[in-house]
Amino acid sequence: MSVLATPGFDLQPSAQQVITPQNYITNFNFLNQYLPDTYEKEFERYGNRTIASFLRMVGAEMPTNSDLIKWAEQGRLHTKYTQVQTAQAPGAVTEATFTINDVFNPPLATGTTGPTRAAIRVGQSVMISDNTPGSTLSNKGVVRTAPGQVPSGGGAALAANVFEVSFYEANQVVPAATDLTVFIYGSEFAKGTAGMSGSLEADDYFFENKPIILKDSYTVNGSDMAQIGWVEISGEDGANGYLWYLKSEHDTRLRFEDYMETAMIEAVPAQVGSGASALIGNGTAVAGNPTGAGMEGIFFVVNSRGNVWGGGNPVALAGFDSMIQRLDKQGAIEENVIFVNRQFSFDIDDMLAAQNSYGAGGSSYGLFDNDKDMALNLGFTGFRRGYDFYKSDWKYLNDPTMRGGLVSGGVNGLLVPAGSTSVYDQILGKNAKRPFLHVRYRASEAEDRRYKTWITGSAGGARTSNVDQMEVNFLSERAVCTLGANNFFLFNA
Repeated sequence: MSVLATPGFDLQPSAQQVITPQNYITNFNFLNQYLPDTYEKEFERYGNRTIASFLRMVGAEMPTNSDLIKWAEQGRLHTKYTQVQTAQAPGAVTEATFTINDVFNPPLATGTTGPTRAAIRVGQSVMISDNTPGSTLSNKGVVRTAPGQVPSGGGAALAANVFEVSFYEANQVVPAATDLTVFIYGSEFAKGTAGMSGSLEADDYFFENKPIILKDSYTVNGSDMAQIGWVEISGEDGANGYLWYLKSEHDTRLRFEDYMETAMIEAVPAQVGSGASALIGNGTAVAGNPTGAGMEGIFFVVNSRGNVWGGGNPVALAGFDSMIQRLDKQGAIEENVIFVNRQFSFDIDDMLAAQNSYGAGGSSYGLFDNDKDMALNLGFTGFRRGYDFYKSDWKYLNDPTMRGGLVSGGVNGLLVPAGSTSVYDQILGKNAKRPFLHVRYRASEAEDRRYKTWITGSAGGARTSNVDQMEVNFLSERAVCTLGANNFFLFNA
């Protein structure tokens, strides 16, 4: 992937202080191209007011020329059923029939007429475990009759969720009419027999999303163009001259950049019959978003198919460990970043400090190789507990004008796996490495919609209308792709 070109038009400094659209500059373009300090000099009573940083830290951006972004994520290699029952009572029996009650999507067909059956084949070795808390009962066996086949005793074919097992043990110990777990751990065949009958395909999960169009503008009338500032530059290409900018436009740009990020975080697909679908439902319909309005943002995706922690932050190590055990059952990504609000940050610091509290006064020195002559730093930024975790304060969750202080629908943090994952890219037609979290923006050789800015009106060098004003326009068309959502963790308030 090559370095992206500077958004917007190519800036051309003028030899004299002459206002033209070609030498107008936003601070964004100016900083990208010439790197001067052009920020306003007013006192920032609320500090750095922007909250855009999350996607810049963990995400990547890449172009797309389609209204629809599709990818496929590979399913698991192994099959495990967790709601299995048998009608056979424990005792001196050599075989038993089991029924799988797991919810299948799509539903299994009955008998041998349908194309779908439980993924269990004759000759496979299985372990059967009692799910009752504290139970020590389990059996191992070999699949005697697979779903859809005629049972050993003759009669009608088994249903698509029913199979027979011959036990390795002389007795069946798993109880009847109780939820059991069954998983496949191998196979075994007698000498001179035929090979395994049938084959399995790992499930592929297909996901898609669509870009949304964001817009904003800043308008100044011709009489107020006295706000213009001039900057003399000397470019690396030898170009010398002047560029002009509007100080007040800076706030609009910063606000728009924030929205470029927060829209990716908060976006939701519009439901059928909603007001939003009627207002802007003219985009591309995708799975789960038939109206074409809205988009699947990060929070929506993680809530839908990721992991969610509720009922307060994991303030004790046991709670944090339960989260780690959930990650064990997913992709087990080695490095993860937790973006947190201030309170969650304190909770993690307190939890880790408590694990390393010893010596005089309970002072902590060992966890990060501090010594007693150093100032004690309880603001932990990284630690290892099964996996590597890196904590980062997320200003968006603290900002009182955004998510800071929300009661209903509040979010305390988001865990994002680091690195990339392999997916099947339907545009490329092959597997590709993609960051777990990245943004796709509309672009082609003729149009780049990553970040557009242009001038209209009759002031400021523009000649597009008879209105005595200059309007600075902003536009971006983008979508966020949340890959492997099962590896993300959302911490709800």
